[in-house]
Amino acid sequence: MEQPYLLIVASSLLIGLVAGFVMHRADFCVTASFRDMFLFRDFFLMRQMILLVVASMALFELGRLGGIISISPFPLLNPPSLANAIGGFVFGIGMVLAGGCVCGSLFKLGAGSFASLLAVIGMIAGATFYAEIHPQWSAFARSTVLVENTITLPQWLALSPSTLLLPLVVLGGFWLSRQFRAGRMVRQSFAAGHLAPWQAALILALLGFASYVLIGMPLGITATYSKIGASIESLFAPVHVQNLAYFSLQPLNYTPPFATQAIQGGPGPQLDAIAAIQYPLILGIICGALGSALILGEWRLRWRLPQRQLWSALLGGLLLGLAARMAPSCNIWHLWGGVPILALQSLLFVVGLLPGTWVGAKILTRFVIR
Repeated sequence: MEQPYLLIVASSLLIGLVAGFVMHRADFCVTASFRDMFLFRDFFLMRQMILLVVASMALFELGRLGGIISISPFPLLNPPSLANAIGGFVFGIGMVLAGGCVCGSLFKLGAGSFASLLAVIGMIAGATFYAEIHPQWSAFARSTVLVENTITLPQWLALSPSTLLLPLVVLGGFWLSRQFRAGRMVRQSFAAGHLAPWQAALILALLGFASYVLIGMPLGITATYSKIGASIESLFAPVHVQNLAYFSLQPLNYTPPFATQAIQGGPGPQLDAIAAIQYPLILGIICGALGSALILGEWRLRWRLPQRQLWSALLGGLLLGLAARMAPSCNIWHLWGGVPILALQSLLFVVGLLPGTWVGAKILTRFVIR
């Protein structure tokens, strides 16, 4: 394995291990941050999510200004399209029904959740099915592009990134400091080994920054679900997989930090740059949460759930996998990566995610946990 790939694999695995451990200790889940606003009018976890975004924004921009981050904006971002908002809407429904987002489901799986296993299986199926509709959906996405040749809001406004980002960091920091002083960022917990969500948010922001510095982009997972699905489908219908245009794409083509030549990758079954980045990250998150649960003596297989909750997890995972390809990309890619640099794609994803979460919460309370 060439040196750039060794660094990428090692970095992704280590980042995943720490992320899984931290998310399990804090029970840090993006889904709960959005879902609780609509189900319980509880904004506690959303404040932690805002902290993560603001901290990431500060780290990314200071890293860019200091020359630590050399790739800005990072790869795989495209001009904004209505497809981003629609994908975010479907994603919001899916993550509520699944009981966890693409990352939350992984750490819960590591801790022994059978429902999360079903959600991950659904994500693989949904991401694989997307290949069947890719020509039609990509045509729609291209036809509904809102701003050509523009990735971020500062680019669209013809401003330096710092002109927008640094004032947002100052305002966000001021607001968060008031939330801390008012006691709205901390809740007492008596669980062994518990990590405060605000501490988890800061650690996860640092992990996203480390990924950007070492690999050239923030955390992302869901392209690998397509790769896994394509690999499985190739065992039964290899000719069909080869004929699907989506699995032949190579959208990732960039020169990562600490490398001298470009690397490439796509959603097909081959082992490539995307596999080197995301396979170790997924494995690390699962194993990090598993290690945390074992250390605390909490690991156990939790599978005795009402059937409708299990079906909900599977259906939600299916929607997550499909929506993550429609958007494209998942919530951690957009929230922890795109929003902190004001990527227009990511901002539209959030615009769709909010009403999607509300609809998901309505479906959940009507048909799943009545």
